[in-house]
Amino acid sequence: MIDHIRANLVEARDALDRLISDDTQLGNIQAGASLLIDALRSGRRVISCGNGGSMCDAMHLAEELSGRFREDRPAMAAVAISDPSYISCVANDYGYDQVFARFVQGNGGDGDVLFAISTSGSSPSVVLAAQAARARGMKVIGLTGRSGSQLEQNADVCICTSAGRYADRVQELHIKVIHILIELVERALQPANYPVNK
Repeated sequence: MIDHIRANLVEARDALDRLISDDTQLGNIQAGASLLIDALRSGRRVISCGNGGSMCDAMHLAEELSGRFREDRPAMAAVAISDPSYISCVANDYGYDQVFARFVQGNGGDGDVLFAISTSGSSPSVVLAAQAARARGMKVIGLTGRSGSQLEQNADVCICTSAGRYADRVQELHIKVIHILIELVERALQPANYPVNK
């Protein structure tokens, strides 16, 4: 059993090391942070979405922005598409593939950002949300685990954390990316929370 525990940790470390050395993806993280900063600085908001574990990550992004991350600061405008009554309503009336797109059509606006998460990059509900967002004049940040995906093709910026055959390794890197993005947003919009000596 110890061997399996160690093997999992080594595999996770190797995936992180690959991301650390991937200058393209580090640049995409920076570009994604810039889109979030520009939107929030302009009084716009962030809408996030994903399925399963990716919905949990979408909710985590939204609550860290609208609540707090490390230190006290004003709330930032962010919401995850995660209301069960809304999702079941749209899924029942229009099909599950429309659950995120319908929300974006009703609530997204020019200058907002959709933060769309799909480990495969091919989840129809997430891809359709990205298409709906672009039609509304929103910017789209994709967070995925496969390059060249449909989500990447419909995103202004796509961060791809390739980490092997399974979604769990991808999701482990996704939460690291999300935390980095939140910190970069705070550093830009609340610099007093990040004094030089911290």
